[in-house]
Amino acid sequence: MTNTAAAKFNMIEQQVRPWEVLDSQVLSVLAHINREDFVRDPYKGLAYADCQIPIGNGASMLPPTVEGRMLQALLIEPGDQVLEVGCGSGYITACLASLAQQVTSIDTRDELVEFARSNVDNCGLTNVDFAVTGLSEVNENLAYDVIAVNGSLAAAPENLQQALKVGGRMFVIAGQSPVMEALLITRVGESEWTSQSLFETDLPRLGG
Repeated sequence: MTNTAAAKFNMIEQQVRPWEVLDSQVLSVLAHINREDFVRDPYKGLAYADCQIPIGNGASMLPPTVEGRMLQALLIEPGDQVLEVGCGSGYITACLASLAQQVTSIDTRDELVEFARSNVDNCGLTNVDFAVTGLSEVNENLAYDVIAVNGSLAAAPENLQQALKVGGRMFVIAGQSPVMEALLITRVGESEWTSQSLFETDLPRLGG
């Protein structure tokens, strides 16, 4: 086993699994995608460490434990249409695209969108569309099965909740530092949503 393969194995077995990420499809995606391919050169040695990794423009990759819990909580199906808010390095984008039918990834920072697009293209994934835009511009009339927000917000935006299909799920980290909640919001009716607290954390605000 190479050093990189060993690091990936240890990330899954010693970090992600102990955080109660046991979904076989999620673990398979984490094992298949090379996280180091999404990390800028100065930080490649940290690719499988359970920490935030700077990717430029004030943004960071989320810790693998948070990424794993996000992917598991969203219960992504092969036919799902996914909106990703905050493209990051493209790593979560690639994970989402490996589980869903189509992913739309948005960010306000051109440089990050190009970085993420290049990384996803290098994976050979063709079911991702990128756009330079902000979450406030997401049309409430769009209908997504899944929305993944890669960064913390003060609260779950109303327009994103409205953009969920009935039965759709959204992962968002909401609240104020030092105690924030990772939430799974599910649209259960035309005008009804439920919110489940998954875990507490403290992560940077969504940029842009």
